[in-house]
Amino acid sequence: MPLELVTLPALSDNYAYLLHDTASGDTACIDAPEAAPILAELAKRGWSLTDIWLTHHHHDHTGGVDDLLDHYDAKVTGAAADRHRLPSLNREVSEGDAFKFGGEIVEILDVSGHTDGHIAFVLPESRYAFTADSLMALGCGRLFEGTAAQMWESLQKLAALDPETLICSGHEYTHTNAQFAITIDPDNQDLKDRIDRIGSLRDQNKPTVPSKLSDEVATNPFLRATDPEIRAHLNMIGAEPVEVFAEIRARKDRF
Repeated sequence: MPLELVTLPALSDNYAYLLHDTASGDTACIDAPEAAPILAELAKRGWSLTDIWLTHHHHDHTGGVDDLLDHYDAKVTGAAADRHRLPSLNREVSEGDAFKFGGEIVEILDVSGHTDGHIAFVLPESRYAFTADSLMALGCGRLFEGTAAQMWESLQKLAALDPETLICSGHEYTHTNAQFAITIDPDNQDLKDRIDRIGSLRDQNKPTVPSKLSDEVATNPFLRATDPEIRAHLNMIGAEPVEVFAEIRARKDRF
């Protein structure tokens, strides 16, 4: 059975995630935008926080860590490359590292681009990938520190995961991302159908994440820089994929 996953809205448009192993009672929080909703959910479920996993240093992903540590003696895991601007880490990790949680292996991918040192936590057995602001539902993070080449490489790593993997991203940006995506890929029926589903979820104030990787591969323009129809739409038929990706990212920045 997969580890139990809880998606928690936080701040204005962030998400944190709780991952719980029933057998051991261990509970991890992946990113901590603010403590209050996380503490409330833990109390509601009677869970004790044992781990905090941080994807990158931005305050809207780390701002609740100190308050959580006031209540729980949790082990904090983050990127060795980002140690200088993360809360104090008990475990520093880099791409290729792995550790155990709840009897499962957690693998680390370097998914730099949004920031240098951004990592993703991947659990192949449960098929969860905590990608924060790298691969997002119908989007990817703005390139604040990295390059288009870095982000394209990062997205290719994530796209190579099991198609059934749930992509646990960090923000409720999906409606806006969808409005942009259709300008890049206007004839994609899978995208049109997904936009309808997104609208229905948001009308009910339900999260649009996690999303399935297979849906991202079929509809997320940032993963589709090799698609002939997108390349033709952008007048970039002969361009390298990273050039097409960079153009899509630049258009999103102006959107």
